[in-house]
Amino acid sequence: MNNWPRSIASPHVVNIEDLRVRAERRLPRAVFDYLDGGAETERSLRENSRAFESLTFRPRNAMAVPQCDLRVKVLGAELAFPAILAPIGYSRLIHPEGEVAASRGASEAGTAYILSTISGHKMEDVRAASKGPLWYQLYLLGGRAAAEAALARAWKAGFTALFVTIDTGVAGMRERDIRNGVGQLMGGNWIGIIPHLSQFFSRPAWVASYLMDGGLHGLPNVIIPGEGPMQLIDVAAALAESVVTWQDFRWLREVWPGPIVAKGVLTGEDARRAIDVGAAGVVVSNHGGRQLDGVSATLRVLPEIVKAANGQIEVLMDGGIRRGGDIVKALCMGARAVLVGRAYAYGMAAAGTPGVRRAIAILRADLERTMKLLGCATISELDQTYVDLPPDWPGNRL
Repeated sequence: MNNWPRSIASPHVVNIEDLRVRAERRLPRAVFDYLDGGAETERSLRENSRAFESLTFRPRNAMAVPQCDLRVKVLGAELAFPAILAPIGYSRLIHPEGEVAASRGASEAGTAYILSTISGHKMEDVRAASKGPLWYQLYLLGGRAAAEAALARAWKAGFTALFVTIDTGVAGMRERDIRNGVGQLMGGNWIGIIPHLSQFFSRPAWVASYLMDGGLHGLPNVIIPGEGPMQLIDVAAALAESVVTWQDFRWLREVWPGPIVAKGVLTGEDARRAIDVGAAGVVVSNHGGRQLDGVSATLRVLPEIVKAANGQIEVLMDGGIRRGGDIVKALCMGARAVLVGRAYAYGMAAAGTPGVRRAIAILRADLERTMKLLGCATISELDQTYVDLPPDWPGNRL
């Protein structure tokens, strides 16, 4: 039995929303909204979760399922649990342990963690916290020279797969961040932060931990030739100057020895392009509703991507997953596995490494319970016969 810190122990925390509430209590408004918010009207952010609510289960009852096999193989790695911890930019702002906490929690759960380029911790320190599979997410910040140096470091450190984000030609219009002064916070503009100081005064524990951690750090995994680590203030502008194109995948295949995954695919056409450029997989993703608002929920378009992939590449998905039942629905709709982001980040914000562990434990228990109630003993059995699609969804059964 786990001895959770009282703040996140049952019965105080029984689901991911409970962790979200505790994250909101600990974080200043600017930091919480950076984690919690989406782009523009946040329609896509909301629709990601609503899509899961739209699907209903079709259980096989009168079935004895004493144990469930939750194992799945993704990109050659054997995972004990079909949920991978997604990359979250600058998790160190959420909690000083940041990416190290995520890496450690994933390793203990027997699953993989994907490290963001926009990390506050060195990739070698993230690797040292894990005995499990680690993968690296790439933005072309600083140009190809900086990217090649980072990729060489990542491979040497033991990162074995590369996730290339393709939906960030410019930064999304995240209105909460503008209102809360996130740009001033990340840029170290203390004069600009003055109108927002009250939110920090109300969260002294976070401020103390932030200052004890040394305040704002640069990006230790993005080394600009002749300049050193990139500062956070440069990221938004750098994204606009480093758009990833399909042509870049050919160069990446030359410099990266392992499998490459295109993250941010929302159409069958882009899935086929990923196949054409030699990708090993795709992530059906709308960036958690943080980039282009008004795009479809990822679960709705998942069958289109699965059909286009036609078994040639692996299909993963993210967006809106808050319960183990959501993971089951994604797998039923054809995903090999899912990426979870905010779900574990709320735990991290609430309690660091123990919070990440708690979030994963909640999702795993939810997943196993749902499978038993469906009468399903193994992940490989899950398919569309276990769910009913709403009548307004495109297509029917695969």
